[in-house]
Amino acid sequence: MTKTEKQKMLAGELYRTDEELGAEQAAAKTWMVRYNAALAAPVSERHALLSERLGRVGKDAVIRPPFHCDYGYNIHLGDGVFLNFNCVILDVVEVTIGDRTQIGPAVQIYAADHPRDAETRKTGLEFGRPVRIGSDVWIGGGAIILPGVTIGDGAVIGAGSVVTRDVGPGVTVAGNPARPRQT
Repeated sequence: MTKTEKQKMLAGELYRTDEELGAEQAAAKTWMVRYNAALAAPVSERHALLSERLGRVGKDAVIRPPFHCDYGYNIHLGDGVFLNFNCVILDVVEVTIGDRTQIGPAVQIYAADHPRDAETRKTGLEFGRPVRIGSDVWIGGGAIILPGVTIGDGAVIGAGSVVTRDVGPGVTVAGNPARPRQT
């Protein structure tokens, strides 16, 4: 059985955006216009809007607009998750954020990836690698989380850091590339 481009995308395989994925991106853009226009709306109304598009929205989860994503349905937020203004999540595959994790403004989480080989990249193929962020994590403003990274429970990511590798539970990292720091 031949897989659709969406099935390939969700499996983390090489895929290209086709008509189906293009339509889903367009639907996500339409939703983002609505969501980002709701900045002054009560948190409960914004929570309901998040629940329309995201894969899971835990109790008391908050994302302050503006917010941007590829699809939305691959994003899973635990209870009490907080994302500050201007966050971006490229969710071509699953992005999971655990309970009570706090994410500063302008944080970017990339599950979307591209082939390293220029010839393959020229064809327009891309793929994704899941990002998993544990519970009780704090990610400082402007940090970038790269594809395939797992961040353990209770970790701290310094502001402006570029996280290129997994971060263990309770570990504090900072810098570019992010490296362990003494707390």
